[in-house]
Amino acid sequence: MAAPAPVSTPSTPARSKLGETELIWMMAMLMALQAFGIDAMLPALDEMALALSVDGNDRQFVIGVYLLTAGIGALVPGSLADRFGRRPILLASIAVYIALSLASAVAPDYDTLIAIRAAQGFFGAGIVAIPPAIIRDRVGGDKMARMMSLIFVIFLMVPAIAPSIGEVILLIGDWRMIFAAMAVQGILVGCWVYFRLPESLTDENRQEIRPKVIAANMGRALSLPSVIGYVFGSSLVFGALFGFINSSQQLITDTFDAGRVFPIVFGICAGSMALASWSNSRIVERFGARRVSHTALFAFIAVAACQIYFAFQPEQNLWQFVPLMAVNMMLLGFIGSNFGAIAMNPFFSIAGAASSAHGFVRMTTASVLGGAIGYAFDGTARPLALSLFAAGIACLVMVLFSEKGKLFGPPDADMGPTKMKNI
Repeated sequence: MAAPAPVSTPSTPARSKLGETELIWMMAMLMALQAFGIDAMLPALDEMALALSVDGNDRQFVIGVYLLTAGIGALVPGSLADRFGRRPILLASIAVYIALSLASAVAPDYDTLIAIRAAQGFFGAGIVAIPPAIIRDRVGGDKMARMMSLIFVIFLMVPAIAPSIGEVILLIGDWRMIFAAMAVQGILVGCWVYFRLPESLTDENRQEIRPKVIAANMGRALSLPSVIGYVFGSSLVFGALFGFINSSQQLITDTFDAGRVFPIVFGICAGSMALASWSNSRIVERFGARRVSHTALFAFIAVAACQIYFAFQPEQNLWQFVPLMAVNMMLLGFIGSNFGAIAMNPFFSIAGAASSAHGFVRMTTASVLGGAIGYAFDGTARPLALSLFAAGIACLVMVLFSEKGKLFGPPDADMGPTKMKNI
């Protein structure tokens, strides 16, 4: 089928060339908008629940609904970006994020806040769905895995410090100011994207906006046997992670009576993922995304088994829980970016649709699973520990399916562009 006629896009301001380092930082800070919108809220959940008369575990919905609708919304921006380009869709997503952050700051009641957060997750999904497509426009294979690892290093700095930022904001204001801070962050990143990011989609790779074309592209992205296990497997292990995020404030504050050190504990866990992503960027091109991520998955299952053991002890304490949780989050740092790169590798010409389809499956599955785990919080770490172990085993089964029973494959050959060019 002949390529469609070029579609005009908003003019790009004149700029000097954008190099690899700046691109990595930019993509990381885009994705960090979503992370900040989740993790900075965690220290404020008690205050928000009191101010809006929210009972028990229901306070978790302000996090869970955002994750769920962000996953559902991920279906939309990739296909639009495959037609109209990455820039206009990305800028629109940032604009929605800013506007609805301000709307959240003035929400009069909890139901309204939940509705606004749901809309923000859905219509702002492009801030997470489009960056992998931008990277895939330029590189593939283990090169992409290395770049995505570096992006995750920077991206994960935000969850590590966001609760502390939230605590500082609470010292000078109330929980509503956290949403105002989200809007300010969105404005800063949006200006950076507008003035510095060029369009990466070439005319020959533009796709038609037709239901059959979109469905076919997304079907391809989710039906390839070599991809299925990595998309759905990562959905499960990250669902268990979302379970920790949803219940972390109650777990640390109520179960372990350590509310004062909650930002530190959360920062240790998130920081371990950042450390893993940095390490992954140093080794993945040498050993290959498969070897690194498969090894990490086996270790994840072993550590989760240890978490079960300690969770069922009569008096589990904070310092039995934190090191094991930090190690498993570190292992997720080796799993996440590598699984994502392996899954995206075959889809150079439809990177936007593939990124959206994969993001939809990961985020919706993980958010539903994470919400269920969080809502099962019973005053102990047992639901979380059992979920981590079960998710690891199920993920291993799915990867074995995709790899036809053979793990630890050799380093990938690049597909698509083989070198990062100044753009």
